[in-house]
Amino acid sequence: MSALPPTEAVEARAIGAYLGLAVGDALGATVEFMTPREIQATHGVHREILGGGWLRLRKGRVTDDTEMSLALGRALLEQGIEAKAIAEAFSDWMRSRPVDIGHTVRRGLSRYRRTGETEMPPNEYDAGNGACMRTLPIALYTLGVAESEVEAACFLQARITHHHPLSDAATLTVTRLVQEALLGADVLALLARVEALIARHPEFAFRRRRVENPGGYVVETLRAVFQALFDTDDFESALVEVVNRGGDADTTGAILGMIAGALYGHEAIPARWLAALDADTARACREQALALLRRAPWAGAA
Repeated sequence: MSALPPTEAVEARAIGAYLGLAVGDALGATVEFMTPREIQATHGVHREILGGGWLRLRKGRVTDDTEMSLALGRALLEQGIEAKAIAEAFSDWMRSRPVDIGHTVRRGLSRYRRTGETEMPPNEYDAGNGACMRTLPIALYTLGVAESEVEAACFLQARITHHHPLSDAATLTVTRLVQEALLGADVLALLARVEALIARHPEFAFRRRRVENPGGYVVETLRAVFQALFDTDDFESALVEVVNRGGDADTTGAILGMIAGALYGHEAIPARWLAALDADTARACREQALALLRRAPWAGAA
């Protein structure tokens, strides 16, 4: 990666982030809602994209994590950071009868359809991971703008379905982790960003105990992601580590995949995983990664 010209290096990391999201989603979907013990009994160590799982997916199929990200990316490319356009893109996605949709996402989009309002009111039960899992297009499209503008964009897309301080903090942190990795930050720099999150929201402290069977609560999700990210030193090890914890494994896989893909680059993703990924999804991820990045302020300054 370091041998590439700077612009090409960032583009390669952007592709890595988007394909990382998708392969993490597809890898984790097979073992979603299983416990680590059940995974071990069925797969030994789960390390291949197989399909199946409770959703009975075909091999290489992704779930709502990747599909909502692609819907968000299309809205950004067509109309920019515009709440109604993003809400409509999510609503159209829900109308397509997706293979999976979270309760909080469904509730938020149903409310948008009824009222036309693009921001959910604050809700103590909205600290799920559904806004965080789809934030990658924001990270790419806002690369190079001030952090206050990144924050505003993150919250605008997130609060269409989730309005909670922990969801907001998680979504912004993951967005900034991806952006810093895209620009060449190392693991220690990413750890400093996570430590800043923990200083504001101690709930995210991830060294207390090993997280297994993480649910949809965004704090559990990110604790598991951070443990796997900082306790490994390559893309494959990190993804295998997090999905074998079970629980909401498609989402922990997707979030870790986007961060690790930006950190380690496209070439670090195992070729067998890329070959197994649905071809149309892989193509959409590659194309959208570059299209969003080239619309970012970073592109004009590069």
